[in-house]
Amino acid sequence: MIYHIASMLAGFLMDLLLGDPYWLPHPIRLIGNSISFLEKRLLGSKTEEKHTTPEQEQRRGMLLVLAVLSSTVFVTAVLLLGAYRLHPYLGAVIESIMTYQILATKCLKVESMKVYQELKKGDIAASRKAVSMIVGRDTECLDETGVAKAAIETVAENTSDGVIAPMIFTAIGGPILGFFYKAVNTMDSMVGYKNDRYLYFGRTAAKLDDIVNYIPARISALLMVVSCFLCGKEFDGKRAWYIFKRDRYRHASPNSAQTEAVCAGALGIRLAGNASYFGKIVEKPYIGDAERAVETEDIKRTNRLLYATAILCEAICLSVLWIILLIS
Repeated sequence: MIYHIASMLAGFLMDLLLGDPYWLPHPIRLIGNSISFLEKRLLGSKTEEKHTTPEQEQRRGMLLVLAVLSSTVFVTAVLLLGAYRLHPYLGAVIESIMTYQILATKCLKVESMKVYQELKKGDIAASRKAVSMIVGRDTECLDETGVAKAAIETVAENTSDGVIAPMIFTAIGGPILGFFYKAVNTMDSMVGYKNDRYLYFGRTAAKLDDIVNYIPARISALLMVVSCFLCGKEFDGKRAWYIFKRDRYRHASPNSAQTEAVCAGALGIRLAGNASYFGKIVEKPYIGDAERAVETEDIKRTNRLLYATAILCEAICLSVLWIILLIS
């Protein structure tokens, strides 16, 4: 337990300091590559004509989920437990590195700040390209407000998916459970779409992602509400709580609007609404009230909320683990 606590802290600090350097091979990219490889083998390439029934596609999607999760857990367990068997210090080092790779706090800030920087320059084309790297929607026709709003929504939603949820899973079950969660989340982001190709094939991945995120998304939202009271006068905690209670289910996903609603309420802006995906307009309800217009600076404010929520969650996780250590 003491090694786990030390690794949780070390991994979190490494994430805040180092982020995700592009030159460094990352396990999540390897998981993504394996998903792409298996998808082509099970479903065929995107240019091939389908010759499968919905039932066949759903079974193949289940096979994808089983293959990706079992291989992820197996490889993580072999590396981690093998390192601890060789020496506890080596195990702690490997666990720290794995924890660092599971979290994405600085990476989320860095990528969203690229959007901020291009908007400040007034380069709408570059800002659209920057935001296209972190959102799934079409960005070609977004104006400056649309680009800023897309970046804000991504940071708000991924405060849960990219930081708080994996942190909670890692605290409970170490990197083995942490990478299990990341594999589920990566599959959902790659094949969990309701379009012609993935409607049936990606259904299992999408449903599993909804399940594993159900509790963490709500914990993330509550922690974000508390963080509003710690971040200064620019954030309205009472309004964040009100909008959270009112708008947290205004999304097709049962989880995605939880933190988005808090962020919208905290900043007094309106998020979500209709968006284009793969050339088709998807109707979405609005989240929050437009007490003022969305502005570029809101990207920086959302990142402050992200960091405050992450630090608060890390402190709580470490405190709980320390109490368990003391009473065990």
